[in-house]
Amino acid sequence: MYKLIALDIDGTLLTTDHKISELTRRTITEVSDTGIPVVICTGRAIQGVEPIIDELNLDLPFITYNGAMILMGKSKELLFEQKLSKEDAIDIYQLGQHYDTTIILWNHNKLYVNKLNERATKYGKAANTEPIVIQDIVEVVKDGATKLLWYDDVKTISKFESSVLNQIGDTINYHTSKPFYLEFVDYRASKALALKRLGQKLNIKQHEMIAVGDGFNDLSMIKYAGLGVAMGNASRVIKEAADYVTYSNDQDGIAQVINKFVFNRS
Repeated sequence: MYKLIALDIDGTLLTTDHKISELTRRTITEVSDTGIPVVICTGRAIQGVEPIIDELNLDLPFITYNGAMILMGKSKELLFEQKLSKEDAIDIYQLGQHYDTTIILWNHNKLYVNKLNERATKYGKAANTEPIVIQDIVEVVKDGATKLLWYDDVKTISKFESSVLNQIGDTINYHTSKPFYLEFVDYRASKALALKRLGQKLNIKQHEMIAVGDGFNDLSMIKYAGLGVAMGNASRVIKEAADYVTYSNDQDGIAQVINKFVFNRS
């Protein structure tokens, strides 16, 4: 019997027009009412998912910053945080400055940027948070940083992803969340490790978890969960890593998984 369901947001919970379908919303409410925790997993900060919290109207656990922070959606109770060290944050920031890319830095749920350009402004609007231009990086990250992100065109981000391997320490975990975002978190922060910590807190074992996603930042939790599910719109790599492939995000893939594996409905 499955006792926890972890859901990615973009490309999974949300349709291509960035909405939660009525069937998916009803199914999530129904399974939550049985006492099974539905965990929303995202690379975003909590401010960036406020509309989802309001729409679902449930105080669900949110794994944010791709696993670096876990907190309750409505109450904002902090359950766990794993920061990058001050030294690692500075190294990533300085390397990004060297590459002259747009740098996004999150700490204490505040959004910092290295320059206030079109990309930084666009990111701030999407995150529902006003960007603060960094004046002194050492001061901003004196107690570490939750996450850093480089924002550039797709081709440049692909080049960065290939080149940073030999330029950063093994205490840093990095991946693309979108083709134009290269994200950096502590090596102890991932959606899988966050699920493990949440499972320990809730006394839920690995084999009792379902994880559903579509992107490379979902891969760790898809591999970790007892039932790893890829959306029908996921890439071939994600589908091959999954135990099951459901319908796409525009075909109520989440509802199909919950109905099949929790409620035993066809």
